[in-house]
Amino acid sequence: MELIVLNTEMVAVLSLLAFTIFLFVSEIVRVDLAAIIIMVLLGALSYIPELNGLADVNHLFDGFASNAVISIIAVMIIGAGLDKTGLMNTVAAKILKVGGTTEKRIIPVVSGSVGIISSFLQNVGAAALFLPVVSRISARTEIPMSRLLMPMGFCAILGGTMTMVGSSPLILLNDLIISSNADLPPELKMKPFSLFSVTPIGLALLITGVLYFVLFGRWVLPGSGGRTAGSAGQSMKDYLKRIYGLKADIVEIVVPEGSILMGETLGDLMDAHHIYVIGTYNNGKRWVGPTLDTEIIPPCRLAILGRKKVIQQMCEDYALEVRPELDVFAEEFVPTKAGVAEIVIPPNSTVIGKTAREMQFRKVYGMALLAIYRSEETFSHVETDEHQPSRIGIMELHAGDTLVVQTQWESLTRLKSDRNFVIVTSDYPQEELRPQKVGWALLFFSIALALILFSPVRLSLCLLVGAVGMIASKVLSIDEAYKAVGWNTVFLLASLIPLGYAVQSTGTAEWIAQGVMIILAGWPIWALQVGIAVLATAFTLIMSNVGATVLLVPLAVSIAVASGGDPAIFAMTVAISTSNSFLIPTHQVNALIMGPAGYRVIDFVKTGGMMTILFLIVSMVMMNLVF
Repeated sequence: MELIVLNTEMVAVLSLLAFTIFLFVSEIVRVDLAAIIIMVLLGALSYIPELNGLADVNHLFDGFASNAVISIIAVMIIGAGLDKTGLMNTVAAKILKVGGTTEKRIIPVVSGSVGIISSFLQNVGAAALFLPVVSRISARTEIPMSRLLMPMGFCAILGGTMTMVGSSPLILLNDLIISSNADLPPELKMKPFSLFSVTPIGLALLITGVLYFVLFGRWVLPGSGGRTAGSAGQSMKDYLKRIYGLKADIVEIVVPEGSILMGETLGDLMDAHHIYVIGTYNNGKRWVGPTLDTEIIPPCRLAILGRKKVIQQMCEDYALEVRPELDVFAEEFVPTKAGVAEIVIPPNSTVIGKTAREMQFRKVYGMALLAIYRSEETFSHVETDEHQPSRIGIMELHAGDTLVVQTQWESLTRLKSDRNFVIVTSDYPQEELRPQKVGWALLFFSIALALILFSPVRLSLCLLVGAVGMIASKVLSIDEAYKAVGWNTVFLLASLIPLGYAVQSTGTAEWIAQGVMIILAGWPIWALQVGIAVLATAFTLIMSNVGATVLLVPLAVSIAVASGGDPAIFAMTVAISTSNSFLIPTHQVNALIMGPAGYRVIDFVKTGGMMTILFLIVSMVMMNLVF
């Protein structure tokens, strides 16, 4: 092998790499801005005569049109389209039914599901599709997204190692093996791997990832300071207590067959116990905000807002069952769908002097009036810290009164056009779901998936077919599609692609690889294999995993032949190890989840460091056991 000599261009590239790592770790600027700075520096340095081989300035911005970046844009739009139909709400509800509402139970269900899906769908696609699901789960359970997205993202990467179509390096591997065979003697020629050849290795890696977060997530995941999905997703209980001194919980109760409440109205029950009935469920039908004259017909379920001890006492008196958590009403009162809002009565309102009962407030507006805040005094139907319950339903409304209501956000959005009220609450989801479009969304998602799995069409084009189909069928508007794209992720990845090209085109990657191989010369075969794995891991952090695979597979095969090792295992080591990308957010999946969860680079270093080591150990052991 001809010795590669370090030159001026390589020194410049190494300096840029060091500067990139410094910016990422120090976080002096945001990582997407850091990537843009590096791209600009790379282009500017290329105008220096001695460094004109660093980058082709005419193609400096080609990363924005790369297969990877266009694919990410498309999967974000597809994910938003599926979410817009309410489908992701349904998926989230199913996951919560299986996994419960605790972090330790949710993580294995979500991460395992994403891992299996990413074994057939590109890992960034699987992660993007589950991003809205995790957002919904976070809002419903009040577990910060920072505690859920990293396990989901890491397991999406790990799942890509379960089949030969799960990641780009594994897709490339058989082609590289065929080209390498041309230079090998007949007895050393390698057989291409079948679709499920890597499944035992990938499955072991996925299980390791899930166990890692279940057992050690408490310590390695970013703390609860991370962002929780849905800015309106604060706990209703905490909000009422903090702002108005109201003590209230939402509790689901079961009214059994033959209950003495048969024939009673909701209004009677509410007045007798100072509670609010905000939902009823009977014969498979659910009503939110039922009217006060609704009769109780057992067997049924009621969603009640009030003091928990009062509700429990009432249930004991009437032999009712208190559910430990919301069940049939779980989806109706999640913070992304419903919550507490404040409405002010303006001076020109026609409701001044009227009572809530006269107005049939609940029936007309679909809201439960919880309290009236007037002249620094709070009047409420439920007990407060300072006052006894008040019959606010028969209080005349005054100009300037603040009405505290429990409402579905859909009802609050409709009220915006009513001049009798001024909505004070502004930070709430104002989305319009389109469940009638679910058929179109599933159709174009299925078309995109089928193209990916069964056609030779380029990945980005397959995904754009699905994205454009959703826009054309009006699942999403074009403006909603633009808003669905995480442009910080797009700029982060697109701006780093030229640096990866520079590392490869200037010979810097080969120079680094040669240096490592010189160090490893004379080591036993297993140590050489570990060295190849570490080298592939390092390369995939600074360049594309495809580039690292193309560069290192021929090198690994040569080393295996020279040392008496199995060239197929060494080639597989490279293709598997280029998925070991957890330390910094340069992998597409890590870049995707960084913004929504509010992660910093140091979070990836802390959590991904141990995952990187576990990946190396498990993959090395499994490869040698399987092959």
